[in-house]
Amino acid sequence: MDYRRLGASGLKVPALSFGAGTFGGSGPLFGAWGSTDVTEARRLIDICLEAGVTLFDTADVYSNGASEEVLGQAIKGRRADVLISTKTSLPMGDGPNDSGSSRSRLIRSVDDALCRLGTDYIDLLQLHAFDAGTPIEEVLSTLDDLVRAGKLRYVGVSNFSGWQVMKSLSLADRHGWPRYVAHQVYYSLVGRDYEWELMPLGLDQGVGALVWSPLGWGRLTGKIRRGQPLPEGSRLHQTAEFGPPVDDERLFDIVDALDEVALETGRTIPQIAINWLLQRPTVSSVIIGARNEEQLCQNLGAVGWSLTADQIARLDRASSVTAPYPYFPYRRQEGFARLNPPAV
Repeated sequence: MDYRRLGASGLKVPALSFGAGTFGGSGPLFGAWGSTDVTEARRLIDICLEAGVTLFDTADVYSNGASEEVLGQAIKGRRADVLISTKTSLPMGDGPNDSGSSRSRLIRSVDDALCRLGTDYIDLLQLHAFDAGTPIEEVLSTLDDLVRAGKLRYVGVSNFSGWQVMKSLSLADRHGWPRYVAHQVYYSLVGRDYEWELMPLGLDQGVGALVWSPLGWGRLTGKIRRGQPLPEGSRLHQTAEFGPPVDDERLFDIVDALDEVALETGRTIPQIAINWLLQRPTVSSVIIGARNEEQLCQNLGAVGWSLTADQIARLDRASSVTAPYPYFPYRRQEGFARLNPPAV
C-alpha cells in the first residue's frame, strides 16, 4: 500500500481507505448500501489491515450512529492500528440544535461519536456540510478547543465550496486555530467538478482530497451498459435520487473507454476508475466501500500498478466536460492558460 501525506499535515494515510457507510445500514439510503454487522465488519477490517488499509471513514448521520457503533466494536482491541475519520454537522434529529456546527452541537457531537466509537480520540473530524448560520469563528475556535482537549487530532471538511474553505483557512491562520487539512469530496470519471476550483485550492493551500463515491454513485461498476436496462440488483434503483445526476450518453462513452483499457490491462472497470483517481493532483486517499469480501478484494486491486500516460489521456478525453465560467477561458484560451494553467 502506498501512503501519502494528508494535505500539508504530517499525517500519512493509505492511498485507499475504507468507507463504513455499509456498517449497520438502515433506512432508504444506507440500507441500500448494505447492512454489515459487527462480525462481518471485523472480517472486512481484517482484510483491510492485511492490505495496509488503515483509515476507516464514517459519520454520525450514517444510519443514525449505527455505523460508528459497529466500527467501534469491530476495531476493539486494535485502536492503535487504525485511523478513524468521522463527520458531523448534518441533522441527527428534529430539534433546533440537532444539526449544524455550533459550539453546542460540535461539543455534543464529538462526545457522542467518541462514545459510539469506543475511543477517547478521533484522528480526523470533518464537517459534513457548511453551516451558513454559525459564524466561522465560532466553528474554528470550538474545533481548536477540541484539539487542545485531545479529543481530535486533525480537522477537515466535506462538501464545501471554494470560498467556504478559503475563508475558513484565512481565519484559522489569523487566529492560530487548526487548519483544515482534508476535504472529503465527490470526484470520479463521471463527476469532475472538483477540478474547477477545489483542486487548485487544495494545491495552493495544502488541503488533501479524500474522495467519496469514486465509482460515480455506483455507475462505474461495469454493469451499466448502453442499450441495456439498469440491472435488477443495482442499488441505483433505490439511491439514484440521492446522488449527483449523470448524462447517460457521457457515461456510456466513459464506460467504452474503460472497456478498452480493461482489455489492455487485464484489470476490472472499477479498478481502472479508482486507479485514474490515484494519479490526480491533491488526492490523498480514495475511499472504497464494500458490502462483502469479494467487492473489497476487487477494489483493493486498484493499487500496486499504474495506468500509462496514454491510457490516462484517453480516459481524460472520454470524461471531459466544458468547465463553467469563469474557469473555461483558462482551459480553452492560451493567453488565459499562460497566466493560470489548469491543475490537470
